[in-house]
Amino acid sequence: MLLTDTHLHTSFSSDSEASMESMVKEGIRLGMKTLCFTEHFDYDYPDNPEHLDFVPDFDAYFSTLSGLKEKYSSEIELLCGIELGVQPHIGSALSDFYTKLGNRFDFIINSTHIVDRMDPYDRIYFSRFTPHMGLTRYFETILVNLQTFSEFQSAGHLDYVSRYIPQPRPEFHYKDYQDILDEILRLLIENGKALEINTAGLKAGLSWPNPHMEILKRYRSLGGELITIGSDAHRPEHMAFAFDRLPEILSEAGFSYYTLYREQKPYFISLES
Repeated sequence: MLLTDTHLHTSFSSDSEASMESMVKEGIRLGMKTLCFTEHFDYDYPDNPEHLDFVPDFDAYFSTLSGLKEKYSSEIELLCGIELGVQPHIGSALSDFYTKLGNRFDFIINSTHIVDRMDPYDRIYFSRFTPHMGLTRYFETILVNLQTFSEFQSAGHLDYVSRYIPQPRPEFHYKDYQDILDEILRLLIENGKALEINTAGLKAGLSWPNPHMEILKRYRSLGGELITIGSDAHRPEHMAFAFDRLPEILSEAGFSYYTLYREQKPYFISLES
């Protein structure tokens, strides 16, 4: 099993109730070497029945993580990250945020959660779009979002939308979205950005992590080398979910190592280490 999980949420994210210390303790129990917490920050998240705003208390986040780093320094490495929910109209706000707090983070994920003021997690998304149209619109939005905010290290869960396609879920075929996906992957590669493998797709019942194996293989064939790994866990029991499958997945896609970011600089870890 790979021993680095760099996509984790705690109660500092609106959709988690897990204490940060409970996640640290579980990471130690699992034998993990490094954890990176990536709390949600979704500026201008649409109104929703649960009243989730996805804006963490940054002072409390930094303070709590600092205390846990010191407390568990001999047992596990803890890194500070953020998952930014990017939307096309919030580039200026995110730039201001990065100017103010960007140097506090080891790792920044650029993720797309909202498309046309809808989260694909909510049923309304696929009541308005067919599966093909919903995926296409999601990928189109990702391309814009990667250009809207460029101060990130990895593009998160590239086909997140696929977790929420209603059953019977059609098979995914890269060629059906090749033009837009190739634009996304080339943009990442040309700008030295990583692509995340997120195992929450497997937890959601897909036969693939996010993104699909065909996307991973295409990223590699185009020259992509930077891969980050994360479980997207919001509870301790989901940490490192299906990480035992990642060496085979990465190898099949053409990778012999993955990437860990410290102070926003890449470090390469062999699959055999």
